[in-house]
Amino acid sequence: MPGTSTTKTKPKWDNDVPLLYPGDHLTQPEFHRRYEAYPDPRAKFELIGGIVFMMSPAGYQHGRGDLKLSGLIFQYERKTPGVEGAQNTTVVLSSKGEPQPDSLLMIRRDYGGRVQIRGKKTKYVVGAPELILEVAHSSRAIDLHGKRLDYRQAGVEEYVVFDVDREAVHWFDLRADEPLALPADGILRSRMFPGFWLDTAALMERDVERLADCMDAGIESLEHQAFVEQLAQRRVAARKRRGK
Repeated sequence: MPGTSTTKTKPKWDNDVPLLYPGDHLTQPEFHRRYEAYPDPRAKFELIGGIVFMMSPAGYQHGRGDLKLSGLIFQYERKTPGVEGAQNTTVVLSSKGEPQPDSLLMIRRDYGGRVQIRGKKTKYVVGAPELILEVAHSSRAIDLHGKRLDYRQAGVEEYVVFDVDREAVHWFDLRADEPLALPADGILRSRMFPGFWLDTAALMERDVERLADCMDAGIESLEHQAFVEQLAQRRVAARKRRGK
C-alpha cells in the first residue's frame, strides 16, 4: 500500500547485547553490560562468584525485615557524619561479583573511606563497603554461603544476615572469616561502626520501638562519640593528602 512501510520495528531486546540467564558464567563487566541492557527493568539479577542469579520477588516478610534494617541505618547515619548507608544498591564488588545487597553501611571517601560512587548515567557503589546486611528468605543458602564468600574475598569486613524464616540473626567477622556469637543480652554491637546497636530479639519480634531505642542508646554511647571524633580526624587527614 502507498505510504506504508514494510520494515518491522525491532523489539527493544532484539539488539547486539545478549540477554542474561540464570546460571550464566560471566565476568563482572560483561554481566553489567547485559544487566543494563536487559529489557525488563523490574528483573533483579546478581553476579555471585561469577555466576548469574535471578532473584525471586521479595515477599512481605522480606520487605518488613528490610524496612526495619534500613530504618536503623538511616537512624545511625543521621548522627554519624562521614558514614553513609544505602538500600538495594548495585555494588561493583570484584571481577566476579556484582551483588545488590539489601542494606549497607560505608565510610565516605572524604572521611578516609575506600568505596567510590561511579557511573556515567546511573551511579553505583564500587568497592567493598565495611558492613553489609541481608534479609534472607528464599535466598538463605546464597546469602550464607556464596555471597558470604564473595563479600569476604572482596574485603567486606562485617556481615549480618537476618533469616526471617528461622527467626535468627547470623553475624560474621569476615576479616577473620568466622561467625560471631551474640552476647547474652542479644544486642549486636557492630565492630566496624561503634554505636550501631541492633536488638536482635526486637528485630525478630518486629518491635519497632525497642529497635529504635536500642539504636539511640548506641548512638549516645561513649564508643560512638569516640568514633565520630575519629572520623572527623580522618577527614582532616584526607584533606591534607589531597592538598586542600
